[in-house]
Amino acid sequence: MQLTLGDDAMTAKTTPAKAPSEALLLEGAAKHFHGVETLETRNSDRLDFHDVAVWAIRSALTEADAAGLAAAATKR
Repeated sequence: MQLTLGDDAMTAKTTPAKAPSEALLLEGAAKHFHGVETLETRNSDRLDFHDVAVWAIRSALTEADAAGLAAAATKR
């Protein structure tokens, strides 16, 4: 985040974070959510909706959080 002074007020300008690559997202989905072959919409309930255990969701979120913290730490 970059702070700038203007019009007697401090404003914050943020740059959007880079979106993770499709391959990286698919790798994470495959690791935590077995049976997810693609992240593309296939317009079929059977193919687009998956049963996922709560511990798999927790594990994926924990890993994503740790990766985000590590990425932020390397940018300092």
